[in-house]
Amino acid sequence: MTQQGVRWTADQVLALAPDRASRRAGGRLGAAGPWSGTGTDEGTVWGLCEGSGSRPYRTVVDVADASGPAYECSCPSRKLPCKHALGLLLLWSGGEVPQAPGQAPGWAAAWSAGRRERAAGQRTADAGGTPSSGPADPEAARRRAERRAQRITAGATELEQRLADLLRGGLATADEAGYGLWEETAARMVDAQAPGLAARVRELGAIPASGPGWPVRLLEECALLHLLDQGWLRRERLPDDLAATVRSRVGLTAPADGPPVRDRWLVLARYDVADTRLTTRRIWLYGARSHRTALLLSYGAAGRAPDLALPVGLALEAELSAYPGAGRLRAALGEQFTPPEPTAIRPPGVTTSEAAARYGEALRDDPWLDAVPVTLDRVVPVPDGDSWQLADADEDTALPLTPSARSRPGLWRLVALSGGAPVTVFGECGHQGFTPLTAWPQGAGEAVPLH
Repeated sequence: MTQQGVRWTADQVLALAPDRASRRAGGRLGAAGPWSGTGTDEGTVWGLCEGSGSRPYRTVVDVADASGPAYECSCPSRKLPCKHALGLLLLWSGGEVPQAPGQAPGWAAAWSAGRRERAAGQRTADAGGTPSSGPADPEAARRRAERRAQRITAGATELEQRLADLLRGGLATADEAGYGLWEETAARMVDAQAPGLAARVRELGAIPASGPGWPVRLLEECALLHLLDQGWLRRERLPDDLAATVRSRVGLTAPADGPPVRDRWLVLARYDVADTRLTTRRIWLYGARSHRTALLLSYGAAGRAPDLALPVGLALEAELSAYPGAGRLRAALGEQFTPPEPTAIRPPGVTTSEAAARYGEALRDDPWLDAVPVTLDRVVPVPDGDSWQLADADEDTALPLTPSARSRPGLWRLVALSGGAPVTVFGECGHQGFTPLTAWPQGAGEAVPLH
């Protein structure tokens, strides 16, 4: 349960918002004015918020769930958390929600009890309490895997021919053909059950006529796609880790097979990437004892935030199991032993030159890698003409910020936090530069989400 008197910061609460509009709306509801009947007891926070309807919205949040906060609100919003849940958590983080042991209203108590019952049932099922429908047929599974591999091989062979036709005709033909050519090719890769290849083909379609130098960028991406094709077609000759990486990049999923690692995991960063089909949530964790950095991925339908929500800057005791592949950064969240709680844990930092070298080393194992997680120690955000960079305070080196990072409000939060002094910054370092995700002031201080 959440410790008595321990509150999250406003930044940690707002980091849970599914989008910028929810963050602003939740911030406006983080005052006592529209709220009544608020209280907190044993990790549950509840309250009534006046809205546009005749009745106030009933809002309740479980902040003691080890997998992240859970929410329930009677408002019609499909966002998770909604603005009322964010406003209630902001009120709670500011110490304006009174302790009310044993005084939860019936609707809040019933929701909390129902969650605990379902969680207990899930633990029983996970422990083998529910009989399975029967043993799987390993021979049938092997035949299905073989058939899918054959379809992917046919798709990769066809894609190689299309890339060869493009280069033979000249890159200028890609601009003339328009996006339809790439969408058709991507559809063929979907038919071949290779969603990873399809996604990379769709990315090719956005490059022609995207600005100065697009033919160079198109050639680079075609080369990486050709390399992935060849990796699949010659996968039997590759080292095990690289072969697993190729299978993952092509779109073949595999279960997390690494041994469970129990640790106290600091939530380094969290952000969502959305397209017309899916919302992908990326959560970076750092193990205080294992010194490992791990990535959790969760998914939601388009327009819906994924369920897994771990507040940035908090830590939880849990087990993680790594997925196969080079680097083994992606992991699955296993049993959680404590809810996320405030912590003084910080990951150790490196210099900007060491960060660039780390990305270069990672490319040897995964040539399709866009970026690696890195914590920079003692860097200062400084302008660089029309862009920005993170200058190392102890050596004459710097990392440029990615174009996307320069356009986000988080840049100005980082500049304000620094004030010209060195800060510690966690983010992703790749070929386009560095994307800052979380920062800490030198000395003591809370984590500040930047995304």
